[in-house]
Amino acid sequence: MTLEQKVAQMIQGEIKHVTPDDVRKYGLGSVLNGGGSFPADDKYASVADWVALADAYYEASVDQSEGNAGIPIIWGTDAVHGHNNVIGATLFPHNSALGAVRDPDLIGRIGAATAREVRATGIDWMFAPTIAVATDLRWGRAYESFSADPAVVESFSGPYVSAVQGEGVIATAKHYIGDGGTYRGTDQGDTRLPLDQLLSRHGKGYVSAIAADVKTVMASFNSWNGDKIHGNRELLTDVLRGQLGFDGFVVSDWNGIGQVSGCTPDNCAQAINAGIDMVMVPEDWRTLYDNMLAQVRSGEITEARVNESVTRILKVKFEFGLVERSLPSERAAAFAGVIGAEAHRELARDAVRRSLVLLKNDNKLLPLNPGGRYRLAGPGADDI
Repeated sequence: MTLEQKVAQMIQGEIKHVTPDDVRKYGLGSVLNGGGSFPADDKYASVADWVALADAYYEASVDQSEGNAGIPIIWGTDAVHGHNNVIGATLFPHNSALGAVRDPDLIGRIGAATAREVRATGIDWMFAPTIAVATDLRWGRAYESFSADPAVVESFSGPYVSAVQGEGVIATAKHYIGDGGTYRGTDQGDTRLPLDQLLSRHGKGYVSAIAADVKTVMASFNSWNGDKIHGNRELLTDVLRGQLGFDGFVVSDWNGIGQVSGCTPDNCAQAINAGIDMVMVPEDWRTLYDNMLAQVRSGEITEARVNESVTRILKVKFEFGLVERSLPSERAAAFAGVIGAEAHRELARDAVRRSLVLLKNDNKLLPLNPGGRYRLAGPGADDI
């Protein structure tokens, strides 16, 4: 592969900002759709629309007429509580509710159902499970955490990964590491712990996921003792690979490399050198491509480091049969009718029933007296 072809494999743009023609020209390794992103920016896009776009990206990626390597692209989606970007898909309770059920088997069945619905749209990769350990409920994303108990998170992450990947969809353990443990619960804030406590409190879910052979890990926005994780080689390489034994590839979060000191979303050699293998840069992927090529040619990023990342990415694509695969529509056809299937909806209803928390009203506090006086507290109390 040429240097240009290799660097392209390390870049992931967002479907709002990457066309099939872009993929044909540059040979990008991946695209994603984030929350609130749909084919043709149509919230009501049909399953057929999703599949047609998957086909268009695939056909462009294997078309070598403009000099790309002909390696099939991989599409990642935020399917965090069901395939939740797709109209009609089955939605499941968020992780905080599922954690209350304390049933790893249920978690596995939900992961498998979600993966089947993802496959029905021609997509191969989902950014789940979130295995954060929420230690401060002021964190605005605490609902993404199964539990404040690391043992509960550990018991869920492995079964979820195994179920998703058993359906032929690549899973992602995220967000590595400490996203739920930031000081005062500040989102994307600072997790202040020595390494042994960071791993014992926030790392057990990764141990379980890696034991289940999770293929991708997403880096977290937060810092660790003041140092942004997206640029931290000790955590991304020495600990994740050397100590925990992860052998898949690491993907950054949405413009996450831009939060590293001295970096921007389209320019951060430090993040690549720290261990980021695929860079999620939704909009500015073209500038990132140019910058990475220049950084390799100048020696700021070694070509050996690029080769390492590309090898990891291709290994995952080969292991999931993506390199020899047919059109996404041909594979999705086997899952026709799966989106919102009655069996999946019954599973969701069961999860809702089992995760509900019933509050007693012994002292008749509720309903609140509309003529009463009440105190609203917190930084958002006077901010609609």
